[in-house]
Amino acid sequence: MQFSLLLLVAAYACSASARLTWSLAKASNPTADQRDAYTKIEAAMTKAVARYEKYSDANKTIRVAYAPGVPTAEANYNGDLRFGSDRAYMTERTAMHEISHTLGVGQTAAFNTKCAAGDWKTALPLLRSFDGANAKITCGGGHFWPYGLNYETEWSETNANRHVQIVEAMLTDGM
Repeated sequence: MQFSLLLLVAAYACSASARLTWSLAKASNPTADQRDAYTKIEAAMTKAVARYEKYSDANKTIRVAYAPGVPTAEANYNGDLRFGSDRAYMTERTAMHEISHTLGVGQTAAFNTKCAAGDWKTALPLLRSFDGANAKITCGGGHFWPYGLNYETEWSETNANRHVQIVEAMLTDGM
């Protein structure tokens, strides 16, 4: 009986784990510019996904591309994420921010409704545990703050970890 229970718990733990998968579309005969971009994008995505998998149970398949015409980077809920040619945005911070869009930040009606109502039953208490009783989640332009990692100046290890925890709490809240 104990073995069966242990097996059941182990099976549940495996099925409940986070799984962000991603792939980078590459040219078959890449230019030097493309090779450099691919290297930077792969490093950024590898770090970002590892951090998300440490602090989140999110599941998503993300299709990444290098698109020089994109000014910075962009992503949408269907799982497409594109980095432009500006190497300053080929960072873990940008990758994490864009992954949050693939998970629904600024991309779903539920996110917009919850932002407008301040209806974050899990995310708001979590934020207040970080920043005090008066902290609030602010939304605008498809983004949130604090901890939205909207700008490079917001980057720190602590802010990165909190970003993922807030996004995970938003997912729990039904984003």
